[in-house]
Amino acid sequence: MRNRTFLSLTLFFASAAACAQGSFFSQWQARASRTQSKQPGWSVPVITPYPALIQVARTDFVRQITAARTTTWIYDNSKGVNVIPFANTEIDVNLPPYIQHNVPATKDGAGDASFTLKFRPFAGNEQHGNHVASVAVAATIPTGSYSNGSTDATIAPTIGLGKGYGRFDVQSCASVTLPTGDTSKLGRPVAWNAVLQYHVGKLWWPEVEENSTFYSGGKNDGKVQTFATPGLMFGKLKLPPEDKTSRIGLAFGAGFQMATSTFHATNHNLVFTARYLF
Repeated sequence: MRNRTFLSLTLFFASAAACAQGSFFSQWQARASRTQSKQPGWSVPVITPYPALIQVARTDFVRQITAARTTTWIYDNSKGVNVIPFANTEIDVNLPPYIQHNVPATKDGAGDASFTLKFRPFAGNEQHGNHVASVAVAATIPTGSYSNGSTDATIAPTIGLGKGYGRFDVQSCASVTLPTGDTSKLGRPVAWNAVLQYHVGKLWWPEVEENSTFYSGGKNDGKVQTFATPGLMFGKLKLPPEDKTSRIGLAFGAGFQMATSTFHATNHNLVFTARYLF
């Protein structure tokens, strides 16, 4: 009798815990769906930071050709998991990238970990203005090994904007990186990215990006580095494909960065991206 009572209680609490867990995640997903339904359903660009909110696990791979004609590979490229824990809010936790220099004199290793908090005060879906505006604060921690990361932590306030015109959309994002120390060496670079996308069919998003960095202070003070980046995104491919209401999906993309400025540390960079959206 005692064993039966214990077994019944165990099953009861296990069932209650499972229901609570299921309720928690179902409420989370419902809240994320409501939040995203109020913004445009554009594809996340290959490089340009997304001004809207997204739940995604993402990894990127970048091949760079340096000025010395050597090849550098960056695995993951500071990407990770983005979640929507509250209405109009996104939190990103990004893993340190792994940098392979392919130069005997330079050691390979991990870069810096980073985090982002984003808030979207204004948005309208395709039926209500087709626009979005957001503000964010990104931060890095100097976790890099050897010389593959920064010497100090950084904070980067960011603003993102986007506007759609039928199947076209324009997205733009600007930020300034503020180091917490050694400003004379690291400077305060300003990054500006913009992308023009066109939605073809259900899954294809060809795009052209401009990726610029304006250096203020540091060893590159006064210089500007700009890339023109044609790219292509494919997705969202829903899983399972027959479930039109599923939040789960896959997206893939690639871009080719071509330097258009006189100063550039790298050129002819290939960017590959894979995303699991949930």
